Amino acid sequence: MTHATIVTAAMLAIGDELLSGRTKDKNIGHLADMLTLAGIDLKEVRIVADEEEAIVEALNALRGRYDYVFTSGGIGPTHDDITADAVSKAFGLACIHDDKAMELLGEMYSRRAMEFTEARKRMARMPEGSIHIANPVSTAPGFQIGNVFVMAGVPQVFQAMLNAVIDQLPAGSKLLSRALACPFGEGDIGTLLAAIQKEHPDTSIGSYPRFDGRSFSTELVVRARSEAPLEAAAAAIEAMIADLAASRAAGSGNP
Repeated sequence: MTHATIVTAAMLAIGDELLSGRTKDKNIGHLADMLTLAGIDLKEVRIVADEEEAIVEALNALRGRYDYVFTSGGIGPTHDDITADAVSKAFGLACIHDDKAMELLGEMYSRRAMEFTEARKRMARMPEGSIHIANPVSTAPGFQIGNVFVMAGVPQVFQAMLNAVIDQLPAGSKLLSRALACPFGEGDIGTLLAAIQKEHPDTSIGSYPRFDGRSFSTELVVRARSEAPLEAAAAAIEAMIADLAASRAAGSGNP
């Protein structure tokens, strides 16, 4: 029997502005969509403040638990952009002005007739030995060190950086899914659905309640990495719905 390959990932979103509500995160959903398409399971997301120890602690926990970790935010030119320092500390590496990044940024600011200030040079800092992540939007690169991919927080730049790396990552078996409409609420099907899930351990069954203003219903989504367990669980759910409908119909005919 061939076992499905499962590749996992986590995201670490960095920034006081996310926690205060000043900035509404758009990167988590985009990353989740892209990883799902690539066959990589996003298993955990953390949001931390611009505090070095918080970033180090979260990053070390995530990078040891998952195949990939993607970070967003904190690699700009201002004093509170401390992600490069924190990632360097997490890996026990020196945080340096990368020569290639300095060259890229220097040339870009020269073309724009702008001064390459000390603040702007901060965007060339990364752990020694890092691999660049290309930034076709604003030049300043992200970087990869180990299984960690460090990218900008600005959504347009984050998306461009993710596009630069996503196709190069060894991925797992993609999830198949099937949605089934259920005319009953979760309170009616909860126990029965739990039994079906237990009988079909190679699947994941999601339950999403709906309310149309008059009655509750549920969308049920079965996910699996191969067709056979997916169809078996879907058939069991369809039988459950049919049995409940028949029971309700019989009950309504009682005097």
